[in-house]
Amino acid sequence: MNHPLRFALNRMVAPRLSLADFVALAVTLKADAIEIRNDLKGIEIEDGTAPQTVRDLCAAQGIRVLSINALYPFDVWNDQRRAQALKLAAYARECGAEAVVLCPSNDRADQRNAAERAAGLRTALSALAPILREYGILGFVEPLGFEECSLRRKRQAVDAIKAVGGLDVFRLVHDTFHHHLAGEQEFFADLTGLVHISGVEDDAVPLASIRDGHRVLVGEADILGNAAQIERLLGDGYAGHLSFEPFANSVHELTDIQQAVSASMAYLQR
Repeated sequence: MNHPLRFALNRMVAPRLSLADFVALAVTLKADAIEIRNDLKGIEIEDGTAPQTVRDLCAAQGIRVLSINALYPFDVWNDQRRAQALKLAAYARECGAEAVVLCPSNDRADQRNAAERAAGLRTALSALAPILREYGILGFVEPLGFEECSLRRKRQAVDAIKAVGGLDVFRLVHDTFHHHLAGEQEFFADLTGLVHISGVEDDAVPLASIRDGHRVLVGEADILGNAAQIERLLGDGYAGHLSFEPFANSVHELTDIQQAVSASMAYLQR
């Protein structure tokens, strides 16, 4: 890489560690930031961990909390989603998180046509913007490359954000996995608030069949083009974090996750 890399750890790196051990892992790896999640059973924040506990643990080690993953499906806006958004925004502010990740509907049962999905996206962004402003946090919109997803490409998100006047509170998540899966060619470094990185090494699986369970740490055998995507983003001016987000059980079951992440960092820094 021709640019210095700033690494972060998404909680998905090691969901079986305690929060204290996960923060310690970040410190050991010289990653100065983490992301926490609301979709993992038995750990924060699903287990009822107080936001002040997260704040205190991270502050004591000099670790930033970049985001909470995630409000889902954020683009299907209703009273329930509003309540969820307010709850997450309050937790984010109290735990010191800088943003909430916003994931769109990823459901084959979603019968909305393209126009209805576009309208739903604008409605959700318009409703979320004042909440984000009130709580002093950002909304990280993360398009998902799966064919059934209602928001697959970042261009759609950018156009909607601009249409609702939301450039002050919305940024993109550039997820290298979803970028590849969607066949997307456009990069939006200036509007990117966070980059999620994971690799896929099974080149025998058809592109349309790749799922989260295939996502491992980035290494030599990666078929997603992580290194090229990162180099392009950095070359275009992105200066934020690269957050590891491997979903594969093979990663979660590793006996030495520190060594594995360190090796992935070293590969990307070459």
